[in-house]
Amino acid sequence: MREGGGDFQPHVDGCFLEAIPNERLVFTTVLTEGWQPVDPWLALTAILTFEAKDGGTLYSARVLHKNPEDSAKHKEMGFHEGWGMAIGQLAVLVER
Repeated sequence: MREGGGDFQPHVDGCFLEAIPNERLVFTTVLTEGWQPVDPWLALTAILTFEAKDGGTLYSARVLHKNPEDSAKHKEMGFHEGWGMAIGQLAVLVER
């Protein structure tokens, strides 16, 4: 993550749970390196899927939260806009 054009800064600690090339990426903030459990400031598990469709890629992002409060906190942070912007930037890069 970068804020205001500054240097890269770690955004969250987490752990990848599944990585299937060209299909699926799953990560969580409730585990860290070495499968160590943690109580993060924002508990979530993200499931990203990619499917070939009509000459392109159908991208889906599903985020699971521990409770409604964490879900609301993530929404207030601009989750939808931020992730949408990131995938839009990735699409521009890939289409070059």
